[in-house]
Amino acid sequence: MKARLGHALHSAWQKRGLFSVVMRPFSWIYAGVAARRKSRILNRPNGVHHDSLPVVVVGNLYVGGTGKTPVVIALVEALKERGWRPGVVSRGYGSKHSDAPRVGHGDLDPAQFGDEPAQIAAETQVPVAVHPDRKAALSRLRRQYPTVNVIISDDGLQHVALGRDLEIIVQDARGVGNGLVIPAGPLRESPDRLESADFLINNLQQGECASGPAVSAPHVVTMTMSPHTVEHLVSGQTLSWGEWLSLHGRDHCAAAAAIGRPERFFNMLRKHGLDLRTCQALPDHYDFATSPFTAVKAHCILITPKDAIKCRKFADARLYCVHPRPHFSDADWFDLIPRMLRAISDRKHAALRTEALNSDL
Repeated sequence: MKARLGHALHSAWQKRGLFSVVMRPFSWIYAGVAARRKSRILNRPNGVHHDSLPVVVVGNLYVGGTGKTPVVIALVEALKERGWRPGVVSRGYGSKHSDAPRVGHGDLDPAQFGDEPAQIAAETQVPVAVHPDRKAALSRLRRQYPTVNVIISDDGLQHVALGRDLEIIVQDARGVGNGLVIPAGPLRESPDRLESADFLINNLQQGECASGPAVSAPHVVTMTMSPHTVEHLVSGQTLSWGEWLSLHGRDHCAAAAAIGRPERFFNMLRKHGLDLRTCQALPDHYDFATSPFTAVKAHCILITPKDAIKCRKFADARLYCVHPRPHFSDADWFDLIPRMLRAISDRKHAALRTEALNSDL
């Protein structure tokens, strides 16, 4: 029922029909409240935290999942390869928050950190800090991991209290929908916000095109995802997608996903050769307190890395995690960002030196 309602809502958000007309006054209220809140933060002394380290925010305008996590992971890995030492801050959606930020790296408990931060930590092995107050999370991360020299904020585009040096906005084929803010439309901010981003990543499947008007963001890159490896959760055995498909492609296979758009995962598997007979779409951030797979009649059940974080405990021999790989239309953006970060870092260090000299006078 919840999935059907969500599908109907997203369908309504793709056009300006009766629903958007009726809900438009509530969108004006939402936008007004958001504008006043932003103004209070910006006008408050020390309302915005500008850190001495470069800060990159990866976020979206469209509510729900658009593919931020694969972008964050790819960016972190690219920066590591180029000599940077990233740390990640996040709200930790779905976790049990405490007064103090939680910080860690490696295998983290999704109940304490959230499923997406736990996935990022597991796949990148960089330190992660979670808290609704991104400034507090950043400060705690820096204290505990002083060698970190660049901060990646997973989401937080609308968290204006955290100053940022670069912004990356991720959208999918739905683009900006009907161009209206919630609840009349799907956006957290006006669509012209895209033009102030440093990078716009269009997360598309094969054959998809980005909908909506052309955007004049400085750098626009297309990302597509394809299955790369498959991990058997019980044994830990990992095969390439081609190897796994040759062994199990003729079995009765099912797929399950508790992500923003489960159909994206299912369609990716189909487009890359899997005869998928059963699909189980679960609510985003599903807690997996008990196994939802007991009634699934299949030899193999393929799940996402985000869900695998919570599903290892079931010891279900049918579960396989598909680890996708992103492909970018312009791979040079991974070289451009480090150059931009170096210039930002140099400016910040120069400003700190000037401030220290002035304080000595």
